Amino acid sequence: MAEISHDLFFATIPELNRLLTSREITALELTRAVISRLETLGPRYNALALLLGPQALRNARQVDSDLKRDRTRGPLQGIPYGVKDLLSYAGQPTTWGAKPYAAQVFDYDATVVSKLAGQGAVLVGKLSSVELAGGGGYRYATASLQGPGLNPWDRTRWSGGSSSGPAAAVAAGLVSFAIGTETSGSIVTPASYCGVTALRPTYGLVSRFGAMPLSWTLDKLGPFARSAEDCGLILEGIAGKDSRDPGSAHKSFYYTPQYARAMSDLHAGYAPVDFSGWADPATRPVFEAALGVLRDSGLQLAETKLPEFPYGPVISTVIGAEEASVFETLIRSGQVEQLSDSEQIAGLKANLDIPAIAYLKAMRIRRLIQEQFRQLFANVDVLVSPGRFTVATPVSQSLDEDDRTGPPPQEPGMNELIPASNLAGLPALVLPCGLVAGLPVALQIVGPPFSENTLLAVGRAFQQRTDWHRRRPPET
Repeated sequence: MAEISHDLFFATIPELNRLLTSREITALELTRAVISRLETLGPRYNALALLLGPQALRNARQVDSDLKRDRTRGPLQGIPYGVKDLLSYAGQPTTWGAKPYAAQVFDYDATVVSKLAGQGAVLVGKLSSVELAGGGGYRYATASLQGPGLNPWDRTRWSGGSSSGPAAAVAAGLVSFAIGTETSGSIVTPASYCGVTALRPTYGLVSRFGAMPLSWTLDKLGPFARSAEDCGLILEGIAGKDSRDPGSAHKSFYYTPQYARAMSDLHAGYAPVDFSGWADPATRPVFEAALGVLRDSGLQLAETKLPEFPYGPVISTVIGAEEASVFETLIRSGQVEQLSDSEQIAGLKANLDIPAIAYLKAMRIRRLIQEQFRQLFANVDVLVSPGRFTVATPVSQSLDEDDRTGPPPQEPGMNELIPASNLAGLPALVLPCGLVAGLPVALQIVGPPFSENTLLAVGRAFQQRTDWHRRRPPET
């Protein structure tokens, strides 16, 4: 049996694929090592919801059998990965991160799980989530069945929500990649806090069948991985039409870096105040340096601002009304009281009282937002902003506590890009871009619908000039 090098726990998908197809290592050896590491270190970060050891080893043996016969299925074959515990895996618990659903078992796989199985990827575990993906709003990081997500860079800090487990597991080298979900920030935030590359696809590009619904018109599934290239390879494997998801865009995705436009042909909109005013002072030099790298790559930066809309109230109304419908039985039955965060319990109850007229008005405004973004992208190809304006918050700190000293900037910049881009259904790529006092910060690159190849091209150009995506937390 080949000894698995510690470096392989942080290897990219192409690197692992080369070793597996050349049979320098076997899928079984790699999977065994990953299972051991996930079982040992997963609880350190409260990242592991369910270990799938026997199933993973069985699937790894099948991969090795296929590779011996030169039956190759693509770059994901034999790669160990995890999924957020909002996705069903037949016969195993899918808890949605919440006590009322701790014993919930489905008899079918989520579409994403089925697609990855078809690619030969090896599912090794289900990863933790904030309760109900944060439905109702929560105040503390402790709102999870597994406990607060702990950041591998500093376990006194939060790994971010609601995809706390996927981000922490990838950052700590516990899985090669992971699938998370986002409704409004649940991929961008944990990826930014944990220093991993992640992709939130265009709404409808990846099927949500078998995933817990929070907001039918906003939910999206996407990968956490080592690099932009990894994200492209994973997205190709999981995208595509699905009649079982009413929101499916019925589109496929092919990762085509060979056809990427030159960076000098691309124009990026950004708001200087994001980097000089909204960003925490300690992070500003790092963000300015990251902008410099983008400029050096040839990307043309142009000052831009978001269309003026009440993004926060609109997305809160949409999510609140839709999640009230999803969880009506939970709320009315009284089981909602089993959740750990009183703020979340109260929020879910209050959402039952959102009037239909408020929801319909929010959806009409949302349509105007989408139209304004179409006009904005007539002038720029992508938008660039900090993923988050601060480093990861302390685990013990209330999430509604504001650390800012002094008044906020008078210009809004793009500080509401996360809710705005989610309302418009836009894709986003998160790129680690530096460390501040030992904690990661990241850029988010947002594009028009179905512009994932452009985002990934920008990401590759940035990562060819930096090594932040290669950095590892010190204790891993």
